[in-house]
Amino acid sequence: MYSSFELGIKYFQYFFSASNGKGHGIHSPFVFDFISKILNDENDYSDYAKVESLRKNLLRDKTILAIEDYGAGSASSASNKRSIAAVAKRAVKSKKFAQLLYRIVKNYQPGSIVELGTSLGVTTSYLALANPSSVLISLEGSPEIAGVARENLNDLQIENARIIEGNFDYTLPAVLYQLPTIDFAFVDGNHRRGPTENYFHWLLAKSNTNSIFVFDDIHWSREMEQAWYNVRNDFAVRCSIDLFFMGIIFFRQEFREKQHFTIRW
Repeated sequence: MYSSFELGIKYFQYFFSASNGKGHGIHSPFVFDFISKILNDENDYSDYAKVESLRKNLLRDKTILAIEDYGAGSASSASNKRSIAAVAKRAVKSKKFAQLLYRIVKNYQPGSIVELGTSLGVTTSYLALANPSSVLISLEGSPEIAGVARENLNDLQIENARIIEGNFDYTLPAVLYQLPTIDFAFVDGNHRRGPTENYFHWLLAKSNTNSIFVFDDIHWSREMEQAWYNVRNDFAVRCSIDLFFMGIIFFRQEFREKQHFTIRW
């Protein structure tokens, strides 16, 4: 994991080298539409208030959880005690990026969604509410966190999302075996190169030309940067967008040549 100072330098380099977030100079009609209609969509959707109200409650919740963490920087069965508020502050996706995920799903209406890393269910709620007719399966390593997430989904009356507990190395292949195709995937777990690349290839086997995969924290560490580089350069990927804190890949055949965009947003 990069230090705050190292990450700050990398963000500084990204900020001044990326294309502006208005779409100027973008020659791809698809990417231009993505920027103008999704990245820069300033509508205040009613679902935003529902999920942000949940977030506020979580940030005040001092309940202590015993957390199993299978990702980078932890032993596979280590148990750490943290409050729900601490998890909400540290591990839950920010409002800006969680609402971007909502807009992507709302715009493209994927029928099958897989999320790796439920956490407390904030992004899960955004993804589910964006397309209530979708089938959303979210994977979470920690049973106690998964339990809280289930309660949160129930409180928001979300019925199209299911949470599965356990190590992604075992739960993801089982989930993929049940699904004929993956239209949208959000990968936010483990944060190590090998597992991240494995998850990508497993998901890739169930992708289609309209699939969208989103990878979180692509510049979190040298390992994650290498994983992102290898993912976006895979032969099947036709277009990728680097937003620094998040990377998005597309498989659309309208891109005759592979294209990569780094966009300031």
